[in-house]
Amino acid sequence: MSEPAGRAHAPRSVRDKDLLSVTTVYGIRHHGPGSARSLRQALGELGPDVVLIEGPPEADGLVELAADPEMRPPVALLGYVPGEPKTAAFWPFAVFSPEWQAIRYALGAGIPVRFCDLPAAHQLAMVGRGSDKPRTDPVSELAAAAGYDDPERWWEDVVEHVPGPAVFAALAEAIGFLRGEDAEPDPRDAVREAYMRKVLRRTVKDGYQRIAVVCGAWHVPALQDLPAAAADDR
Repeated sequence: MSEPAGRAHAPRSVRDKDLLSVTTVYGIRHHGPGSARSLRQALGELGPDVVLIEGPPEADGLVELAADPEMRPPVALLGYVPGEPKTAAFWPFAVFSPEWQAIRYALGAGIPVRFCDLPAAHQLAMVGRGSDKPRTDPVSELAAAAGYDDPERWWEDVVEHVPGPAVFAALAEAIGFLRGEDAEPDPRDAVREAYMRKVLRRTVKDGYQRIAVVCGAWHVPALQDLPAAAADDR
């Protein structure tokens, strides 16, 4: 996307403390009216100069289509391997998806919005190459710890029905505890999160000073507890 007039950014060196001081990470689930409203409020209060969203960077050129009044959700991005239709992934958006609201906020504010996940080409290449360990469902684990037998009901009670941005900090703390208990993270997540941290460092280097990141709640601690840049490069 083009830069708004008068909003040029000077490149600068990157240190992790710089990155942490200018980045705010909002952990979400991919559909939820309450959390979408809270995210819109949070972005309005923060006033970011760039928004990064978990999603395939191959779709950056399509973001501006969301400003078209005839582009009405539900819509989706689709990535696939030519000739191998079973190797595919899609990213759906409803009007109550936090990611859609983040895109609409950025377009309305005239600021850049980009996808920051590992490119879909690499993610599709990793299909079938992950750990045999079952993937963690953090919502189910948090619900069980709170005495709920239905994770959807727990999410509704503690996130969707709790207005305001404060819910994001509480959720990040809870997910951080779960990740601390997970001694063997899925290697696919490790690669994706290393890439997202590289995007964050590059965004700071580009001169942005109020970076909002919208991603799945599970990834929040990994974007706040930074290893050395060299480790992410490896």
